[in-house]
Amino acid sequence: MPLPATEPPRGRRRGPELEAALLDAAWDELTQAGFAKLTMESVAARAGTGISVLYRRWANKDELVLAALRHYRDTHPVDIPDTGSLRGDLLAALSVMGEARAGFFALASATAFSGLLASTGLTPAQVRDRIFGDRRPLLTQDLYQRAHDRGEIDLERIPSAVLAMPFDLVRNDLLLDPEPLRPARIRSIVDDLFLPLVHLHNSGGAGAAQAAWTS
Repeated sequence: MPLPATEPPRGRRRGPELEAALLDAAWDELTQAGFAKLTMESVAARAGTGISVLYRRWANKDELVLAALRHYRDTHPVDIPDTGSLRGDLLAALSVMGEARAGFFALASATAFSGLLASTGLTPAQVRDRIFGDRRPLLTQDLYQRAHDRGEIDLERIPSAVLAMPFDLVRNDLLLDPEPLRPARIRSIVDDLFLPLVHLHNSGGAGAAQAAWTS
């Protein structure tokens, strides 16, 4: 007589829940032990699971650490404020980003230069792309759409590289010096670099300048 099917023990983690727990454990291990001392065994022990569970998802600790950095970024989004103007939104967003991401970039930078770059063979730019991927523009989408709807900018005229520039500059500053940016630096990025380019493209001046340069 066949035995009745038994249900899995309650509380057993599976699928996305298990993966999130593993990545949280990897993040905690990274922040407390550092990249050099982190091992697949130490992460498995912290997560309360077997090491084979990790290896079914990530080939080695480098892949696990990159995934943990992405996971932390995704689960700790930066809020984009609505101040009523493009300049105000950017000043507020860059300030919040600098404060909220300073610790993250400090850890990412320390991880990269304590062994991740050497063991993976990746360049700093490749590590950045592995962490941020194609989701970087999502941070600015609402901010710029609001400005477009208010008539402050024309999104069809402004290149995506210009729109990404303020946030890319903040990220680069944080990688070089993982401290929140000074207000004067943020104002300079917005007022001296970004807004003049926006006004140039909004007025059509950029197209004329490019045509004259290439003719």
